[in-house]
Amino acid sequence: MIIDTGLIIAGYLLGSVASAIIVCKLLGLPDPRQGGSGNPGATNVLRLGGKKAAAITLAGDLLKGFLPVLAAAGLSRSDTAIGAVGIAAFLGHLYPVFFRFQGGKGIATAFGVVAGLSWVSVLAMAATWLLMARLSRYSSLGALTACTLTPGYIWLATASAAFAGTTAVIAVFTYWRHRGNIRRLLSGTEPRIGEKAVATEQPPAIN
Repeated sequence: MIIDTGLIIAGYLLGSVASAIIVCKLLGLPDPRQGGSGNPGATNVLRLGGKKAAAITLAGDLLKGFLPVLAAAGLSRSDTAIGAVGIAAFLGHLYPVFFRFQGGKGIATAFGVVAGLSWVSVLAMAATWLLMARLSRYSSLGALTACTLTPGYIWLATASAAFAGTTAVIAVFTYWRHRGNIRRLLSGTEPRIGEKAVATEQPPAIN
């Protein structure tokens, strides 16, 4: 129990390490919470600093979802505890304690969590994202579709209700954090892949 609790706390703290903000600071780029779309994630870093900065950000966001789950799988025998660690890491990215709880939308970190739970499932998740994004040319729609279907992929691959529940919780938070994208998708104003995104809401000022 103590080990599981420690893993959950560690997962949240690692998830709170905002890769986008750190990468932008180190490379002398604008704060991603203030520039571009205002979202501290790899897509916005791509707009602000190019492919190299975005790739580093993406790798960081993936690893902070993957590594806590991998550690939990090695130290805990409870699927529920392992899943809780994954959720904690994901929530750390969304609401990072080190950065005034101003986090990203969590897609890369969600991929990392699912990779730690099941490699087969993360491949299916990635294929779903790629297919939907290619057909629709909406990255957000690809991400939302992939997160919606992933609990089913996890269940088929692992037969673990705890793991399926973990990805269902992640899907719910993903929809909440993408509510602006959903509104734009419904209104036909969501930018397609390759189009410049225009922030519709000003991010909060950072002192």
